[in-house]
Amino acid sequence: MAAEAIKKGSVRINGHIAKPAKEVFSGDEITLRIHQITRTLSVLELPTSRVSAKIVGMHCLDKTPAHVLAQHKEIKRTQSYYRDKGLGRPTKKDRRDLEDYTDSDQD
Repeated sequence: MAAEAIKKGSVRINGHIAKPAKEVFSGDEITLRIHQITRTLSVLELPTSRVSAKIVGMHCLDKTPAHVLAQHKEIKRTQSYYRDKGLGRPTKKDRRDLEDYTDSDQD
């Protein structure tokens, strides 16, 4: 997933577009755009060997503003408030229910 994001140009290290073989050092700032938000991470230290994803959080500091994360959470919540993901297109009844719901908010 990381290599794919780098190939798309979504990852920057210290303001420069990252390449897949780019080395990361302590103190580097990584900026990446994922799921419509821009996250900023600061590398605190490098682990001596490969570690699990749970432990990576101990080696970096998330500098993403809280309001950006809250805004993304709100957008995600509003997009999935009436239909579960993977159910396909809304039916005619679903559309009517949605129109009734949105029309009642404007009264």
